[in-house]
Amino acid sequence: MEKRTPLFEWHSSNGGRMVSFAGYSLPVQYETGVIAEHNAVRKNAGLFDVSHMAEFTLTGKDALRNLGLIFTNDFTNMVTGRVRYTLLCNETGGIIDDLVVCKMDEGRYMLVVNAANREKDAAWIGKKISGDCCFEDVSDDWAQIALQGPQSQKILASVSNTIPSKYYTLIENGSAAGIPCIISQTGYTGEDGFELYCKNNDAVLLWEKLLDAGKNAGLLPCGLGCRDTLRLEAGMPLWGHEMDETITPFEAGLSFGVKMNKPDFIGKTALEKKFRPSRLRTGIEITGRGIAREKSAVYSGGVQIGITTSGTFCPYLEKACAMALLDAGFAKPGIAVNIDVRGRMIEGVTCTLPFYKKIIS
Repeated sequence: MEKRTPLFEWHSSNGGRMVSFAGYSLPVQYETGVIAEHNAVRKNAGLFDVSHMAEFTLTGKDALRNLGLIFTNDFTNMVTGRVRYTLLCNETGGIIDDLVVCKMDEGRYMLVVNAANREKDAAWIGKKISGDCCFEDVSDDWAQIALQGPQSQKILASVSNTIPSKYYTLIENGSAAGIPCIISQTGYTGEDGFELYCKNNDAVLLWEKLLDAGKNAGLLPCGLGCRDTLRLEAGMPLWGHEMDETITPFEAGLSFGVKMNKPDFIGKTALEKKFRPSRLRTGIEITGRGIAREKSAVYSGGVQIGITTSGTFCPYLEKACAMALLDAGFAKPGIAVNIDVRGRMIEGVTCTLPFYKKIIS
């Protein structure tokens, strides 16, 4: 049976078209539609129910040591209130998941992982921890709401005086509209924004208070549809598409999240042998007619050079784009390619990522 977030009834009663995703029933869009929701986030702001995301905690005097051994990034210089992107790799260097680690205090961390990988990640981490370290899956204790877009800070400031000051920082004992919540300056849209974690019983009230605060700033409730188009337009990888257990961080273009100068971590030995990958994540702008979806073969000069991992029409850019894993020699801008979409060849040209980068005013 599909799980429901605390906002399920609100979505159902307010025009949300519900679909199954990662074991949850979630809105793919509202009556406004994916394009309107997408452009609201680019120009104003959007509000997302991301309560399906999973949260774990690591606590104890050996928590930091375990983080260093299990994950690819370095956490030794993190201060309380910082958030850091990292990868969870297997022994062959493939990506089990990507996630963020939040330092709540010395010896106390919160991990936010992909909903579809919750059970797999929990089992893997639980088997790897050692010493004075307690691992706990606290996903069912939290609802998560994402406020994203150039107007997000203005909207949040109208109901909160506990706003993180920098990107990838958080305030644990925050408050919005009088509701206690963790507030982090993070997101998955390519825009400025915040993610708010509150208790399940407070989710509907917080959601409605934020919508009310943003009613004159162009804020729209948004579904999974535009969450995907936004992240692709911003060149952000998605597990199961641009990365999986057969793809290394170097192939996925995520080397910034891997610190090879650490003494050790799971997958390091394998990654040392794969430091110069034979394929790389690359952008493709579609120049012909059509849209390239995932798992479409990419050709250059009649020879297959890779495969697409995601593709869609990008509403703000008003053009179709795709990401692909291409042979390293072709992973550079300006190469004409053909993409086989169900037997029809669509023309494109390779380009750098991201396709869209937020405007800094």
